[in-house]
Amino acid sequence: MNPILVALDVESAAKAVELADALRGSVGGFKIGKQLFTASGPAMVRELTSKGDRVFLDLKFHDIPNTVAGAVQSAVATGAWMVNVHASGGSAMMQAAAEAAAKTARSLGKPRPLVIAVTVLTSMDDRALSEVGVSRPMIDQVVHLARLAQTSGLDGVVASPQEVTAIRAACGPDFQIVTPGIRPADQQGKDDQARTLTPAEAMTAGASYLVIGRPITAAANPREAAEQISATLP
Repeated sequence: MNPILVALDVESAAKAVELADALRGSVGGFKIGKQLFTASGPAMVRELTSKGDRVFLDLKFHDIPNTVAGAVQSAVATGAWMVNVHASGGSAMMQAAAEAAAKTARSLGKPRPLVIAVTVLTSMDDRALSEVGVSRPMIDQVVHLARLAQTSGLDGVVASPQEVTAIRAACGPDFQIVTPGIRPADQQGKDDQARTLTPAEAMTAGASYLVIGRPITAAANPREAAEQISATLP
């Protein structure tokens, strides 16, 4: 299965559908995040899932357990294949998310989506981590949160590709690791991502899925760009 999930971080449903139609069959699925979801809502998720697309609903829920459980319940109803929460919300919140996903999927007769947790945003570095009161090194914080997510019953985490090897060693071969911060070799250091690797490097390190946005969506020919990246993967 193609591990590339294209980030549809665009301003309108029309643009998202145009990209999805152009890329369908050349990638493994699509990520709908805050920009597109705020503009187009759950209808956008349903439109893509109705066409057989796997959708990672990337809304990073972070609230009290009951509120997050309700949000996950609504996410399952859209047909999303994967949803996420913030690991820093704690074990009770993550457990509530996992339980809500399983219970809602059963009641609706839908497959249970993968529920994963964001560790530390890929735009952050050690200085930014310290700024919010975390004194331990980035790698230690990420692995700690990954272990917490796993013991809370989640399927995996979102982390930068630079932490994949350590997470894989800590959490085992079946734990899902979703990696944004993926940049082809000729695009390293050109945007707000602080912790990046190339697609091939991330997969070699043990990533499960690669979230790739601008290198594909901003290309003159998005499908060709996606196919070129796929060709580099081990």
